Amino acid sequence: MHTTPDILNMVLPQNMMQGELVLLQEKQQQIPNSVQYSIRRFHRNAMWNMEDRGMITYHYVKSEPAANYLELQFCVSGNVYCRKKDTECDMCQFGASKNCTERMDSLDLVSFRFSPAQLSQYIKPRKSETALTDDILNFKHGSTFSKSLPLCGKTRMVLENLLNHSYSDSLENIFINAQTQMLLLYSLDCMLGEKQIDTINCKFLANEADREKITKAREILVQHIGEPITIKELSRKVAINECYLKKGFREMFGTTVFDFYQSQRMEHAKYLLYEKGLSVTEVSMLLGYSSISHFSTAFKKHTGLKPCELLLRNSA
Repeated sequence: MHTTPDILNMVLPQNMMQGELVLLQEKQQQIPNSVQYSIRRFHRNAMWNMEDRGMITYHYVKSEPAANYLELQFCVSGNVYCRKKDTECDMCQFGASKNCTERMDSLDLVSFRFSPAQLSQYIKPRKSETALTDDILNFKHGSTFSKSLPLCGKTRMVLENLLNHSYSDSLENIFINAQTQMLLLYSLDCMLGEKQIDTINCKFLANEADREKITKAREILVQHIGEPITIKELSRKVAINECYLKKGFREMFGTTVFDFYQSQRMEHAKYLLYEKGLSVTEVSMLLGYSSISHFSTAFKKHTGLKPCELLLRNSA
């Protein structure tokens, strides 16, 4: 049986054991048919010499498709953790309070596991995709592998956002869902090594101001999970042509505006149903659907399950 390599064993000093680590914070999600993730923060001894690292694992079992998965693991060291959870300390942020008893260096481990059902939503014909990308997302690559990933600037930025955000409860779930998709995109691109993520095919995106508008549009979509917004309204909010918005969004984020928005809504719906125990009616209203039937149809199209079936799994 294949065992997923643990990135922690790769980065720990040779004379150090996992059991010696002190866990400071932990966040997990185990929702069926969704991304399974774990975010763990440990106390890091300043004397440890650790290297930031990422790793992608493709697990394939031909005779047992349900056992297939794609996993991303990241190790980030050197962040400053303040044990005063309800207090923001700018001194810690700038490393100016070295004698503060609440300040400690941390070792952060982040892992995301994607099932075939979860990855299927990203399978869209694109000119920039390679055959290997298609094989991995479709689980047609014939052998299991693990590969180390360098942490590029954009990957680091996403990880920093994940580790240092101030969201909680439902807003935290929405935020993590959106960041997870970007980690998947950057990691696959980094693994393939055949093009840089900064490659611009749309000429207007060579302008930094236009790229910022597309990024802002994505942020607005995440902020309006329960308030459906049209392409026209979105383009006005970020002051860019509708056509440029659609082309630029697909170029930068690997998906259409509509598919991204639907994906984020359905992932949040799973959280509300499974973790929060809300009814189908309540979730439908919170996500801005005009009827329960419209919501149920969209949910099944995205997840392969009816909302009530996910609720039954939660009560089992």
